Amino acid sequence: MQNRQNQPRITPARLSTRIILPRKLLEKIIAHSRSALPNEACGLFAGHINEADKRVEEVYCLKNIDESPEHFSMSGEEQFAAIADMRKRGLTLLGNFHSHPSTPARPSEEDIRLAFDSSLSYIIVSLADAEPALKSFNINKNENSAAEETVEYTS
Repeated sequence: MQNRQNQPRITPARLSTRIILPRKLLEKIIAHSRSALPNEACGLFAGHINEADKRVEEVYCLKNIDESPEHFSMSGEEQFAAIADMRKRGLTLLGNFHSHPSTPARPSEEDIRLAFDSSLSYIIVSLADAEPALKSFNINKNENSAAEETVEYTS
């Protein structure tokens, strides 16, 4: 469903999904996002699913082969290497992340259009302000919607 302006519908945090992200991995995502400026950064994250919780155990920082501040494409070779490492370590792909260098941490129309799996989580890091903002979403491109997921930081 779309709203009147034909924009994606963003809904509040879903109570059923919680991303549990260790602070050291949050810092890794932010550092990678900053290092890619002025372009978008991207990567994958993996871990374990326990009922409604997605516990992040590893972050894979990948190259944005588009080298663009407005969109990203992940290196296929790096994606395969990350998936191989996940399998070797018994981890599950939980989702992907990318940065928005100058816009808020919310999915763009392109982000929703390109979301390929509604079972995954999509983390977006905004670097628009001095303090980075990270949000996670469950995106359903068939409904042109994104539901914000709760993110809990652990030590």
